Amino acid sequence: VLEPTRATPGDIITVRQQVPMGLGHAIWCARAIVGDEPFAIFLPDELMIAHAKGTGAGSGAGTGCMKQMVDAYNKVGGNLISVLEVPREEVSSYGVIDPGADISDTLTEVKGLVEKPPVEQAPSNKIVSGRYILQPEVMRILEAQEKGAGGEIQLTDAMAKMIGKQPFHAVTFDGRRFDCGSKLGFVEATLALALEREDMGADVRAMAERLLKQ
Repeated sequence: VLEPTRATPGDIITVRQQVPMGLGHAIWCARAIVGDEPFAIFLPDELMIAHAKGTGAGSGAGTGCMKQMVDAYNKVGGNLISVLEVPREEVSSYGVIDPGADISDTLTEVKGLVEKPPVEQAPSNKIVSGRYILQPEVMRILEAQEKGAGGEIQLTDAMAKMIGKQPFHAVTFDGRRFDCGSKLGFVEATLALALEREDMGADVRAMAERLLKQ
């Protein structure tokens, strides 16, 4: 009877977070859909663009962020997060990892996670950058609804409790990140990518130069 209602590959299922109680709470709202399977998280306000092949970038050049993470997952399993290195004075705006042993140039063991630490207390300058592959056990931790930084239910806090109980690694993304959660960041991403397009880059540059002269 219920077979016609089962989700099939390509289906989109939406769940609404009724109250803005933090990222951890938003993820927990999808618990019935995730079930007991590992799952990936894409934060849509963080646009991740891989370096183009042939630019002299690392081995992940031309490969999307989640593809780089899936490749790493196939090697080490467990939980993975994408990270980027930022200037140290910016770490207080992000979740930051306490790095352990380097498995490769881009894969690092994670010993701990801190949400928005003061600059002087940050364990590194590697920030969590909006892509995750997590095991379903994180939902059991989020069920406790414990509040963290900003009085919100933080995904970072729940992930931190899994460290030491399950494999946990960070993949340093070989690419660029645009913060589209702000108006300025959204404009920056739009302009940067438009300038790189062969079919419109020159026209966009000319338009920008014209506007700057006004």
